[in-house]
Amino acid sequence: MRRKMFTKEKSVESRRETTEYTASYKVNRSDELLEFLLRKCNTSRNNVKSLLVRRQVLVNGSVVTQYNFALAKDDEVKISKRPIKDGKTVGNAPVKERVRTPKPTLKILYEDEEFIAVDKPAGLLSVESDKERESAFSYVFEYLRKKDKNLRPYVLHRIDKETSGVLVFAKDIKIHSKLRLHWNEKVTLREYVAVVEGTFENKQDTLISYLKENENHLVYATQDKTGQRAVTHYQVEKENAQYSLLRVKIDTGRKNQIRVQLHGEGHPIVGDDKYGHEKNPLGRLGLHASALSFLHPDSGELITLRSPVPSNFYALF
Repeated sequence: MRRKMFTKEKSVESRRETTEYTASYKVNRSDELLEFLLRKCNTSRNNVKSLLVRRQVLVNGSVVTQYNFALAKDDEVKISKRPIKDGKTVGNAPVKERVRTPKPTLKILYEDEEFIAVDKPAGLLSVESDKERESAFSYVFEYLRKKDKNLRPYVLHRIDKETSGVLVFAKDIKIHSKLRLHWNEKVTLREYVAVVEGTFENKQDTLISYLKENENHLVYATQDKTGQRAVTHYQVEKENAQYSLLRVKIDTGRKNQIRVQLHGEGHPIVGDDKYGHEKNPLGRLGLHASALSFLHPDSGELITLRSPVPSNFYALF
């Protein structure tokens, strides 16, 4: 299948209102939304249909009203306490004002019948959280549903909120299932560019450690093999007296992996106040997902997606 590259820009606005949920469910296998809710909610078919019609059902943070909406493994389905309209919760509770923030630009890097890849800006979640519905998923969801109400994105992977770069979704549930099942074997390249504090004695090296999470949900590196094994390769591309620019490739996709391992080496990523760096010369986290390559689960074709490195990364040097 021939794949065409194109770019499309879409303005997005950050919504910070809090939604109260009465239930939250994790999807364990492919299903249809109505049937899934009937099993989970222990109520009548009419009551479940009413929840959908009143816009009280969300999938990965996006409102869904379609009875036969296709669910995939690892989707999160939530029931809002009150109806949601135009991104706001309505009803007896007052709606908080939107927090006006600069609108990021969400660019589509690539799209075909089976995949869509976006250039996620720093500051935007990959998928919604308990505190925030705004996400790359929600905007891709909206974009696809405007084209065809039966289309939706399926989550293949995530990158940190403060990290920018390549984020790819499947558009086909069968392709999604095959890739999710063998994601680590199918991915051949996960490349990042990082700006870190200080200069390295070893200009090229491989970092291997085990990652654990403490009670405050902070990840830390250890040599305790009961943790998750993390392998990170780096190469210094530019440096000055204060900072280094690294080309980073990872063999494992652990939570905050690059940030934690570089911090452990005494070279925290600039702007990363979560892991020990107070200076912020870029006005953001100095980490960008520059490339992702994976094998198509059916054809075996190698698909490579790239995102240009932000120009201010290089401007420091």
